[in-house]
Parts: sequence; C-alpha cells; structure tokens
Amino acid sequence: MAGNWDVIWFYTLQHLRYTVLAVALGAAVAFPLAYVALRSPRLYPVLLVASNVIYAIPALTIFVILSPFLGALNDKPIVVTMALYTLVILVRNIVESVRSVPEPVVRAADAMGYRSLRRFTAVELPLALPGIVAGLRLATVSTVSLISVGGIIGRGALGRMFIDGYRRNVDIEVWAALLAVVGLALTLDLLISLAGRIATPWTRLRQATV
Repeated sequence: MAGNWDVIWFYTLQHLRYTVLAVALGAAVAFPLAYVALRSPRLYPVLLVASNVIYAIPALTIFVILSPFLGALNDKPIVVTMALYTLVILVRNIVESVRSVPEPVVRAADAMGYRSLRRFTAVELPLALPGIVAGLRLATVSTVSLISVGGIIGRGALGRMFIDGYRRNVDIEVWAALLAVVGLALTLDLLISLAGRIATPWTRLRQATV
C-alpha cells in the first residue's frame, strides 16, 4: 500500500463524488414524489411498488438500459442508477416522517392560513427532519456500498480495486478497497448525523428536559 496511497485516495474521492451526486439527485426526486403521495394517498402505494420494482432490478441491468441514453463511457449511468435505488428508502421515509407530525400542529398551520405547499415546506418538513435525516443516513450508507458493483463494468470507483484485486489475486488491494468503503460510509454517516443534530436543536432541548 505504501506506493499506492494516491490510487486509493483518487478512487475514494471518486466514490465520494458518486455518492453525493446520487443521494442529492435521489433526494431532489424523492421530496416532490413524497409531497404528491401525501396529497394524493391513492398514489402512495403505486409509488412504493414502482420504487421497489426498480430496486429489485440488478444494477448491471440498469447500467445497460441507461447507457444508450446517458453514454457508456461516462459516470452518468452509475450515478442515475444509484439515485433510483435511493428512492425506495427516501420516498417512504419522507412520507412516514411527515405523517408522524402531530395533527394539532398541522391543523394550527391550516388555521393560520398556510396553504398545502407552504405548510409542507415550512411546518411539516422541519418537524419531520429527524426522521428524514435517518433515512438520508441509510440511503447514503447503502449507496456507498452499492456503487462498488460498478467495478464489474470498469466503473464503481473503489469497486474497480475490488475487481482488479480479485483478478490479480492481490489480497491487499481488496482489503484496502474494503477499508476505504467502510471508512467512507462511517464518515458520511457521522457527518449527516451531526448535520441533523445541528439542524434540529429542539430535539436536544426536549431530551434534556425529559
């Protein structure tokens, strides 16, 4: 490993970039879908089934399907695939977190003249934030793990080290990639957790008074 820290660092940063882009894209799609599901409850089961069906499709199959549209020699197919996978976690998590907001608070917002969208963004989402952060943590850690699958097709950042190590029977390369993936997942999980605590100071005050 002594002579390959630059390689490990390069693929770790690439893995981080894939993860951040995928989770951000997934969240950008999940929030509007969750809003639609909350306002049209009949669509919620349909969205859940659709997201679960996508999650059940092997990553390599989605890569092949997306490659003619997004290009086979760039990073877009793997980022979009991982973003689609996050929907199965994020949509359900956002909807259930918002549904856990106390009904009197929602009714009070209605009485104050909040319209549906404004109530969702200004009242329901902030109060549902602890649960949403938990979902983001799960989606992020899952994405860090799943990106490695892309190593089979020459993508996947740290996944390429897994494949290369197996092919050349270099165990230290496999272990280096494994430790980098675990370290990246734990670091991102900690950062999101800390960001969630900073964004929800009222939860700490409530715990302190209990």
